[in-house]
Amino acid sequence: MRGIVLLTACGLLFAGHGARAAEPVDQPAWHASDDGLKVVDSGTQQIWQRCVAGMSWNGKTCVGEPILMTRAEAVAWASSIAKADGQAWRLPRVAELKRLVSQTGGRAGPGAVLFPAAPAGWYWSVTASIDTAHVNQYDYANIARGRTNENANRLSVRYGWAVQMTTGEARADVDKLSKLAVRLVRSPA
Repeated sequence: MRGIVLLTACGLLFAGHGARAAEPVDQPAWHASDDGLKVVDSGTQQIWQRCVAGMSWNGKTCVGEPILMTRAEAVAWASSIAKADGQAWRLPRVAELKRLVSQTGGRAGPGAVLFPAAPAGWYWSVTASIDTAHVNQYDYANIARGRTNENANRLSVRYGWAVQMTTGEARADVDKLSKLAVRLVRSPA
C-alpha cells in the first residue's frame, strides 16, 4: 500500500511538472501581423509597415522597386497614406529607427525575415531639430562643411535627420533634397 501511495505521489508530481512545460511561450519581441503587411514591436506596441514605399507584400516577400524620396516628398507621402488608410502613419523618429536596427539586426538576422528585400542605406526620419547651441569648432567635419554657431540655425532648414539601416548610424546633416528610402510607423489604434 505504501508503494502505491508513493507511486501515486510521484505520478502527480510528474504530471504537475509536465503541465508547467506546456505553458504558453511569450510572443517574440518583433513579429509579423496576421495579414503579413505590418511588423509589430511588442516592446513599444508600435506598428511598422513591412515594405518600404514603392514595394508591396505578396504573401512571402516585399516586391517592386523602392521609391526614393526627398524629405518633403516623404512627409507628404506619409500624410497621404495616413489619410487614405485612416491610421496615423508617419515618418519614424531617429530613436525609433535606431531601435528597429538594433532589435532586428538591420538587414541580417530577424530583420531579413521581418523586413524582406529592404534596401540598404539611409532612411528618412521625422526628427527635424539640430542642436545648434554649440558647434564644435575643432571637429573637422564642421570645418569642412563651413558650419559655425552663426550659420547653424540656417543650416537646420536645409538638412534633415536620416538613419543608416545597416549600422544604425544617425546623421543630422543630410540634405533634404537627397532621395532616400521611407518606411512608416504608427502607434496602435
